[in-house]
Amino acid sequence: MGLGLFIIMIAVGAILTFASDWELDAVDLDLVGLILMAVGILGTAVYTSVLRRRRMVVPPVAPTVTEDDRRDLL
Repeated sequence: MGLGLFIIMIAVGAILTFASDWELDAVDLDLVGLILMAVGILGTAVYTSVLRRRRMVVPPVAPTVTEDDRRDLL
């Protein structure tokens, strides 16, 4: 699941909650919309934190040179 799917979930949830006036006997569409928005927001937060962790670049560690290593070169 990518970032686009979570954004679509937020949008569909907002449409169901705020822009529709459909009524079903067995399903509360306002609650379904709120659940979709909550899952979309949580998914976006988790996805961006994982993505940020994946993009972290660790600088290479310079090798340490000791006196014995320098004497071998001379």
